Amino acid sequence: MWKSRPWNWIAATVLIAGGAATASQAAEPPVAYYRYKVVKSYPHDTRNFTQGLVYKDGFLYEGTGLYGQSILTRRELKTGRIIKKSRLPRKYFGEGIALFDDKIIQLTWKSRRGFCYDRETFRLLGEFRYKTEGWGLTHDGARLILSNGTDTLRFLDPNTYAETGQLRVRHHGRPLRYLNELEFIDGKIYANVLPTDYIVIIAPETGRTTGLIDLRGLYTPPPQAADDSVLNGIAYIPETKHLLVTGKRWPKIYEIELVPHTPQTK
Repeated sequence: MWKSRPWNWIAATVLIAGGAATASQAAEPPVAYYRYKVVKSYPHDTRNFTQGLVYKDGFLYEGTGLYGQSILTRRELKTGRIIKKSRLPRKYFGEGIALFDDKIIQLTWKSRRGFCYDRETFRLLGEFRYKTEGWGLTHDGARLILSNGTDTLRFLDPNTYAETGQLRVRHHGRPLRYLNELEFIDGKIYANVLPTDYIVIIAPETGRTTGLIDLRGLYTPPPQAADDSVLNGIAYIPETKHLLVTGKRWPKIYEIELVPHTPQTK
């Protein structure tokens, strides 16, 4: 599916080079570029088609996709031992998740239906609707933030789930589509760009990207792997200020430290 598209060209021209800057773009602060240092790695079930990842108090919460295989789990980060598990009905394709107060909120892909669970027991508390596809989900402490594969992020009320606003994302002044899994870290939105090995950092006040994380080389799927075994999954460890990243059907979750980097665009 993805290998037939010119993603290497897109990454080079849109994410890295960005094309010629306009006068207004030139006045903006430059985008910060980062590579990574792997600090640790943790086990990850290769059956998991990762769609959402959140870290909290030593536990990792993960939502996965695919019809008939979509699950929600809480497990110990260090050992991978599952503490709680819930399975979506077969008709739903699970997507992003977010922890908000004592709740876990989970999206689905095309059904436009979300689920709310008790964070401790995984008991289903309710369901809700939204207007578009569901891809990634996070929150800024006051609003849920939803991605749907377009260049527009949507803000939802965390109690009523009504849409309260939108944010159009721009990278080098251009619309940036395929925003997928999300994480809100220190006032910024981090987003996987499907199906590349890049994460963008977005200013929620303007929609402008302020940073780009290049994760090329972190993991290379074997030749026989499905072509959708791509990077997808961002979580944050506040105690260390490190990121946790993984991908669909990847065998490991990587704890990484960001390293400032000067990209080569030629």
